[in-house]
Amino acid sequence: MTMRIGVVTFPGSLDDGDAARAARIAGAESVRLWHGDPDLHGVDAVVLPGGFSYGDALRCGAIARFAPVMESIADAARGGLPVLGICNGFQILCEAHLLPGALTRNQHLHFRNRDQHLRIGTTSTAWTNSFTEGQEILIPVKNGEGCFVADERTLDELEGEGRVVARYTRGNPNGSQRDIAAITNAAGNVVGIMPHPEHAVEALTGPSLDGLGFFTSALRHLAGSAAGGQLTGGAHR
Repeated sequence: MTMRIGVVTFPGSLDDGDAARAARIAGAESVRLWHGDPDLHGVDAVVLPGGFSYGDALRCGAIARFAPVMESIADAARGGLPVLGICNGFQILCEAHLLPGALTRNQHLHFRNRDQHLRIGTTSTAWTNSFTEGQEILIPVKNGEGCFVADERTLDELEGEGRVVARYTRGNPNGSQRDIAAITNAAGNVVGIMPHPEHAVEALTGPSLDGLGFFTSALRHLAGSAAGGQLTGGAHR
């Protein structure tokens, strides 16, 4: 059975087409989801793509979190639906309180666009099980408001619970606290990442193929869930 990964388009989304293409390259059927439509059309996982949803008015992701589709995604995520937020999608997940902390203006106040090395911190999420812990990967980063911040207690909890998914290595591009590039919720089904894995899935256009692992991880997770559901007589969906 082909797994279906939904990719949301908000007004101002920039990388929804790239995320949909990455899902297809990984072997999934990509399903386009519209911000104003709460129907998730039976998808098995969701990607919130990069861009400038609603023009970044008020604050990055602050309006998008109230979109009709986000109400459905938030409910489904709490029920175990795998959700990946990339860049602006990460900001939306934080605004929706599906992930802790916030993404603020880069400390140096400049937009940063470069190929960035990351170190994978955990492989126990729905989006990172194809990697190995400690693996270094190379994917693009491009943001002006990518500095992850949280209070010390939250930062300690993220580290203590193994919820830091990836850290910046060989230089921090935006001043994120403790070099955090990606985090997950406690259940491991919701992941937010500031760099762009969807831009590193083809040799022709990316600095590596390392980004593909996020999408193949989701398919691996879903396949395992489906097999478990069959064994127990139930269904993940």
